Amino acid sequence: MKILFIVPYVPTRIRTRPLNLIRSLIEAGHEVTVATLWTAEAELQEFLEIVGDTCLVFAERITRYRSLGNCVSGLASAAPLQARYSWNPAFARRLACLIAERTFDVVHVEHLRGGRYALFIREMLARHGKGGVPVVWDSVDCISALFKQAAKGSRSLSSRLIARLELGRTQRYETRLVRQLDRVVVTSGIDRRQLLDLASTEANHKVSVVPNGVDLDYFKPIDCEREKATLVISGKMSYHANEAAAVHFVRVVLPRIWARQPDVRVWITGKDPSRRVRDLSGDRVVITGTVPDIRPYLQHATIAVSPILYGAGIQNKVLEALACGTPVVATSKSVAGLSTRAGLHLRVAETEVGLGNAILSLLRSPEERRFLGESGRCFVEMNHNWRSSAAILEDVYREAMMEPGTVEREKVSSGEGLR
Repeated sequence: MKILFIVPYVPTRIRTRPLNLIRSLIEAGHEVTVATLWTAEAELQEFLEIVGDTCLVFAERITRYRSLGNCVSGLASAAPLQARYSWNPAFARRLACLIAERTFDVVHVEHLRGGRYALFIREMLARHGKGGVPVVWDSVDCISALFKQAAKGSRSLSSRLIARLELGRTQRYETRLVRQLDRVVVTSGIDRRQLLDLASTEANHKVSVVPNGVDLDYFKPIDCEREKATLVISGKMSYHANEAAAVHFVRVVLPRIWARQPDVRVWITGKDPSRRVRDLSGDRVVITGTVPDIRPYLQHATIAVSPILYGAGIQNKVLEALACGTPVVATSKSVAGLSTRAGLHLRVAETEVGLGNAILSLLRSPEERRFLGESGRCFVEMNHNWRSSAAILEDVYREAMMEPGTVEREKVSSGEGLR
């Protein structure tokens, strides 16, 4: 298949889903053309080095000022800020040229930030007599469901206000995308049900689950002595759900642990920590900020903790820790999109007391840590291989290609695209 894969941000080892789907599709023999926006040149260079000459890459810069301007101008818009954040007229023009000049079997567009491009591509295909080419939207998560949780559960007033502002229009926009585009994929069954609740069961056949995988050759156990009584919390620390989880854990859960075992240390490891996260730093709490390689932290920590209070989809941080053979203690929100079994693959706890007790119990039981590390690794090997996920995506493409033009599409204004 000839696939146009549109990503509104550079695929990286942090943005693991598009990176590994692209690599797996190429390995399966497909001709993939990647169109992406970039802000940090180092990220773009990293991606280009990873894919080499295995695919064509069309990249357009988008500055933070452009994204900020998009959001400010969109405050009174019917579209959610996420759908406006990555809009770049120059990128849209390049996409229009690609559609006019090249032939593709399917167009893949990732994330709500790419939603406006998906609508624009739909229009360009029709304009050039290629309306039978399906557009597959990878929603990744149901973002409106995340906002619904954040509006109630976030400890940050600003996060609650933004979530309440965005909730209604995000629900309406996701509904529009599901109804209009040929196929939709998400990371978990929960996200699928949430999108179908918005779009009605008439879209039941159109929404499929393509679970996140983990790079099992990259994330793997190593033969080393783990640090004593050391916890690791990983993830992009500018993301509001990760920030809320880290702050709550350090301020509420950790003091309970220290009261019984004062030597426990925590590494909070992830890109772009917010001010609230940086303020957690202390003698026993290390804020690493951006690191070149997350693996040493996962491979050397005693326990990986995922204290997510609200979230959507599959938490890659959990998969990566399991793949490294690190025992995991997580909240139910952290594993809601996974088929893990508590006590077999990891520990699950809900309350502050429960999290503290689970961590203390594991710290005192090397046998259970070893058992969970081994069974967790086996779980991801069996259930979260990127090649398997890519194979599911290929089936979605083929099904969409067999039903060209059957979707009832809303008319997209020709003026919306290039403004």
